[in-house]
Amino acid sequence: MHWIAWWPTLFVLAVATFTDIRSRRIPNWLVFPFLLSGIVVSTWVAGWHGLGQSLAGMSLGALIYGLLAWMGGMGMGDVKLCAAIGAWVWWQQLVFALVMIGVVGGVMALAWAACGGFLGEMFAGAGDLVFGWRKRGLHTPPELQLSNPKARKMPYAPAIAIGTLISFFSR
Repeated sequence: MHWIAWWPTLFVLAVATFTDIRSRRIPNWLVFPFLLSGIVVSTWVAGWHGLGQSLAGMSLGALIYGLLAWMGGMGMGDVKLCAAIGAWVWWQQLVFALVMIGVVGGVMALAWAACGGFLGEMFAGAGDLVFGWRKRGLHTPPELQLSNPKARKMPYAPAIAIGTLISFFSR
């Protein structure tokens, strides 16, 4: 599936990155056709095995990023984009892509916070997320959630794009 997925994935990642940087949104009109075509192409190329691999990749992306969205730290556009990428690259490649996305996203967040002058605030918020769960439970504090208009929101589609492209070059 690797070679077939390259161009459609590259195109969708480029558009998603542009729209996320510009408007902090990843549009459904981009993601849903990409997701459905990933399932169809996987089934066409590899039959029932491809269908199973595509659905497993989609489910893994939706589960991992859905958990992050439920905690308030990720937008639903990011969840849908990762699920759609999983439908194209299957779960095995998506596992590596998710690791790379996390690394790239962490580096981007550090650079973004350092350039914005709120690095200490970012570390305090991350510390509260990691170590403060006993006091507040599993829910993210309201001041750190994306729904808070005062929260700093970093577009995450560039990290998703770079991490996914690294996964293509590593195979």
